[in-house]
Amino acid sequence: MSLINTTVKPFATTAFHNGKFVPVSDASLRGEWSVLIFMPAAFTFNCPTEVEDAADNYAEFQKAGAEVYIVTTDTHFSHKVWHETSPAVGKSKFPLVGDPTHQLTRAFDVHIEEEGLALRGTFIVNPDGVIKTAEVHDNAIARDVKETLRKLKAAQYVANNPGQVCPAKWNEGAKTIAPSLDLVGKI
Repeated sequence: MSLINTTVKPFATTAFHNGKFVPVSDASLRGEWSVLIFMPAAFTFNCPTEVEDAADNYAEFQKAGAEVYIVTTDTHFSHKVWHETSPAVGKSKFPLVGDPTHQLTRAFDVHIEEEGLALRGTFIVNPDGVIKTAEVHDNAIARDVKETLRKLKAAQYVANNPGQVCPAKWNEGAKTIAPSLDLVGKI
């Protein structure tokens, strides 16, 4: 069953965020848009490149009213050391969420049981805690966070403009479509 349009299941864990350990729960995702970016584990090869990409684009996520959460199966203690020792990860100003019990990776269906790690999954959650986008792929393939930002803006647009849909490659400010019987077979 797809996670799309389902509510995030209750969870509680700890993150390393701006020099402190902070609680993160399903309640943390309420009231603003959230982007959860799952990665296999700290101190791997591809993961720091993705954290750095998210950090380089974090101001755009904040401008769009969204918080970014990086989630790995490590502890928040590991994330503190990762932040302190990796120049790429050290750029992050968003929560680095620990999921050592695998509660989150299982809830978002990205857990690899045999390895105790997560697949690369990206989820956009609306302010009501409802999952609006989901992307999961092989751990050898790193993501481009600009595409996640584009999807966030599309999800926000359709939430604010009922009856509109965003066509392929839609970017903020571009034309949208109002579905109607008259358009069937004409696009």
